[in-house]
Amino acid sequence: VQLQASGGGLAQAGGSLRLSCAASGRTFGNCAGGWFRQHPGKEREFVAAVNWRGDSTLYADSVKGRFTISRDNAKKMVYLQMNSLKLEDTAVYYCAAEPDYGLPRKGYDYWGQGTQVTVSS
Repeated sequence: VQLQASGGGLAQAGGSLRLSCAASGRTFGNCAGGWFRQHPGKEREFVAAVNWRGDSTLYADSVKGRFTISRDNAKKMVYLQMNSLKLEDTAVYYCAAEPDYGLPRKGYDYWGQGTQVTVSS
């Protein structure tokens, strides 16, 4: 599975951005999809996951209620809608996929390149 993330950019605090992740490869439909982020000088952290069918999701406490992960298997896409953005959401965001029918928080095998999200006051 190959992944290509897009949609990052600059947003004001309280605003919204939507990240997209385009997947290629025949096994994507059997994969959980995930989003992670990395703040400068810190380790990459889990943000959200969606199961292979798109009917179950999992979120980090820091984004719960503000971010929504979804997927469209027909288009081989995974999305992250980010609302009510905060300064601390500024990070490089990565999409990931893992052949797993659950909602893993770690252990993803496939990664896209990062996309920068910057939230300003």
